[in-house]
Amino acid sequence: MIPINRRLDKVSEFVQGEVLADIGSDHAFLPIYCIQNGTIQRAIAGEVIKGPYQSALTNVTTHGYQQQIDVRLGNGLTILQPTDHVDTVTICGMGGPLITRILTEGISYIPNQPRLVLQSNIQSEPIRRFLQQHGYRITTETLVKERAHIYEIIVADPGKMQLSDKDFKFGPYLHPEQNALFVEKWERELEALADIKQQLDPEKHHHRYREIETQENDIKEVLSQ
Repeated sequence: MIPINRRLDKVSEFVQGEVLADIGSDHAFLPIYCIQNGTIQRAIAGEVIKGPYQSALTNVTTHGYQQQIDVRLGNGLTILQPTDHVDTVTICGMGGPLITRILTEGISYIPNQPRLVLQSNIQSEPIRRFLQQHGYRITTETLVKERAHIYEIIVADPGKMQLSDKDFKFGPYLHPEQNALFVEKWERELEALADIKQQLDPEKHHHRYREIETQENDIKEVLSQ
């Protein structure tokens, strides 16, 4: 079996159907892992940068999966064709704003609305807003810790939802039933905001200072639920 980190192992649990499209596949670890596990029949591994694209090609060839995994060089979801019949799209290891941009620019390339498994490193709120606006509903969310970092994984299927501002920021599945990772993640965020605030002059940077105080209050309110 190909060695895989805890983050991608967790992502693989939410992959469904026969065909996976892994966007920003890097070394194609996730598609190879899913093929080896029998989770999927075939995959498309997309990369926009030539170095990781070559790494993915090498890994796929080394493991003998050239027939099952098609490695493509191109931008985001634009590498996909209607004939691919993709069941699950994974976009992992990026910031929320970049994942949102990839979805925004490429939504027309997935008209069949496959399942989306989105793992953001930071700022997941824009992802949730995009999903609500584009006919997706979040069906589950989870947190995974690897080394010192805590990652959010959002799983979405076709459907409608109506999220509150609190849901958008903290996750409709994450904040109602807070676990230790959720508390750790947002306590860290409070510390980071406090550090930023210390650098500011409350008079000179009045607007930014108040903005941070509002963010702090929102987090404290959620953590005290």
